[in-house]
Amino acid sequence: MCHIPIFCWIAAIVAERTSEESGKAEMPKTMTQMYSCFLTIQTSIKKGKYTERKKKKEEEIIFKLGKLAFQQLEMGNLIFYERDLRKAGIDVTEASVYSGVCTQIFREEGEGEGRVFTFVHLSIQEFLAALYVLLCFNNRERNMYDQKSSLLSALLRAATLHDLHKTAVDLALKSRNGHLDLFLRFLLGLSLESNQKLLKHLLPKTSSQLESSVQIVQYIKDKIRGKSRSDRWSGENVNLFYCLNELNQHAVVEHIDREEGELSIEMLLPGEWRTKAFGLSMSEEQLGGFDLQKYIKTPEKDQTELLSPDDVLQKLVPVVTTSIKATLIQIKLTEKSCSHLASALSSPSSRLTYLDLYENDFGDSGVELLCSGLRHQHCRLKTLRLGRCNLTEKSCFHLASVLSSRYSRLTWLDLPGNELLGDSGVELLCSGLKHQHCKLETLRLNTCKLTAKSCSHLYSVLSSHSSHLRQLLVQANGLRASDVEQLLTLEKDPNCRLETLEWIDINIDESEVAEMLKRQGII
Repeated sequence: MCHIPIFCWIAAIVAERTSEESGKAEMPKTMTQMYSCFLTIQTSIKKGKYTERKKKKEEEIIFKLGKLAFQQLEMGNLIFYERDLRKAGIDVTEASVYSGVCTQIFREEGEGEGRVFTFVHLSIQEFLAALYVLLCFNNRERNMYDQKSSLLSALLRAATLHDLHKTAVDLALKSRNGHLDLFLRFLLGLSLESNQKLLKHLLPKTSSQLESSVQIVQYIKDKIRGKSRSDRWSGENVNLFYCLNELNQHAVVEHIDREEGELSIEMLLPGEWRTKAFGLSMSEEQLGGFDLQKYIKTPEKDQTELLSPDDVLQKLVPVVTTSIKATLIQIKLTEKSCSHLASALSSPSSRLTYLDLYENDFGDSGVELLCSGLRHQHCRLKTLRLGRCNLTEKSCFHLASVLSSRYSRLTWLDLPGNELLGDSGVELLCSGLKHQHCKLETLRLNTCKLTAKSCSHLYSVLSSHSSHLRQLLVQANGLRASDVEQLLTLEKDPNCRLETLEWIDINIDESEVAEMLKRQGII
């Protein structure tokens, strides 16, 4: 809805009025609340000038507009003509009055035989249609409703409010084009006391309201659970989740969402992502781990429109943000994904402390984008794995800026398999490692084409009082015993925090190592 200009306009009107009345904008949390506030605002603009007779006239106008909205929604019409107004009991000669009282709700366009009428948006029509049904249900003894409508007759055969809600749910689920989806959300939402207070001049409080709310929540839960796993996230069932939101039952949604245990949802085609992303982002509970590989599937012969890994990640950024651990290995992510991850890391709601990007060829440009998020004050990341990501010394420059940032919380950095880093890369990285704000405790530089020069740079870091490094891994770099001899002397340094140094390769000369250890007095 936020992509629809009319809805943004409605939200702005409600926010402005709410801010004026309360001193701060406390926006409605559901669609029904939003539209109830909007209707109240629009019908009370001239309230000071209304007599009781005019107020009654206003209620009559809203009722007839609701009748028109329902009749035309049932037929799928968005534009109405004079004959449609007459069927709803609206005198065509008074149409301008309706447009005047509710000028931001109902519009009249054209002249003469070309005159047409419409609601400013379909959602307004759906809201008024739901309001009309509830008014008819509450006043059935006055025979206020149109008995020619098969849909309305089916709804009003209900003996209780719960029966009405059940019937509406069933009819909406049977609708092939989903034209009753938003109508259903509004109908359920209007049964809440909070919304009825907003429309107290139109909706009398029903005695069975609370009981009905509890019953319909259970009924919707049963409907969702009754579906197979593959059907559970179809469009019609996603609407049921939205219905739970309108009933302020977010906890129920979380419960249903967590019943499946670990996240392992098979979703493939672009059309499914809207519904899937909704379901995953509904739970506010921190996810223990997020593995993007579970959401990537090789296209079959009849599936040519699968999303790229970058697009998949973009859709699921809210899930990554609320996860504690994200594993995104060997899935061909590009620098585009690094931008999405930077956004997730810098989010105020970010919970991510572990990020594994092993073997993704996004290169230096990707790391540069990623580091913009790592330097952010909201970033909580402690472990970053960038093994075999085709990085060069340029990436070390950006990573050093992260390590020296006062906001950085990194304690573990993996860079193995990036053979283009070399000694120049380590030298740049050490400028960050020496910084007083650096908190890094573990550094892995296996298979990075290092020589004795890198060992010398690392020695200068480890021998400084500001270093927090406890583990240093530099295997598979072809280092000789003489290359690391200076590093080994740190074991005798009481100020050095290094606890583990792993450097010995499989093919190293053992006698050379033994001789060097003797020189150091270690053996």
